[in-house]
Amino acid sequence: MKKLSGLYAITNEKLMPEKNFLSLAEAAISSGISVLQYRDKSSDHKKRCQQAEALKELCDEYQVIFIINDDIDLATHVDADGIHIGKNDLSLFDTRKQLGADKIIGVSCYNQLTLAEEAVSSGADYIAFGSFFGSTIKPDAPQANIDLITQFKNNFKTPVCCIGGITSKNAPLLFDAGTDMIAVISSIFSQPSSNKIAHACKILNNLKRDTEQ
Repeated sequence: MKKLSGLYAITNEKLMPEKNFLSLAEAAISSGISVLQYRDKSSDHKKRCQQAEALKELCDEYQVIFIINDDIDLATHVDADGIHIGKNDLSLFDTRKQLGADKIIGVSCYNQLTLAEEAVSSGADYIAFGSFFGSTIKPDAPQANIDLITQFKNNFKTPVCCIGGITSKNAPLLFDAGTDMIAVISSIFSQPSSNKIAHACKILNNLKRDTEQ
């Protein structure tokens, strides 16, 4: 299993039509990502279960960490590696109680250092800041300042994930500031084919290595 570091891909039902969903997801999973988050806010329970089960198999095959967005029942059902929660979801304490000590819990902290500090003190395995560059997926998301990353990393060792309008052009700014992971949706899954998705993942995945050299 890979570490909480590098490229963190997030699925999107609008960018990934159901008939092509798995092939598009596998293109990313097989191209060097470290984490895949399954995010689907639809009410189609059967579809969500089937997709999550298939993604879990693929992630296990390629040794990619598999995270479910905000659904403890689904995360438990497929034995996902962990879950990601936000401010309107179940508390970190209750999530940990239900999932157990061995599962990964990530927490959205938006643009607030205090939320990140609270998450760490409550046992979060990673925290997420954003949106950094404006997002077409969440255009109304609060804007985060890159200084947040440095401020947090100066005081904590907990991995940081950044999200929001991240591309191959602006991602180096985040890695230079100390982020461990970049979470990407559009720059990956808006690509027109599986080959293009794989190519985009490889480019993004190499950025962290480049900043470390």
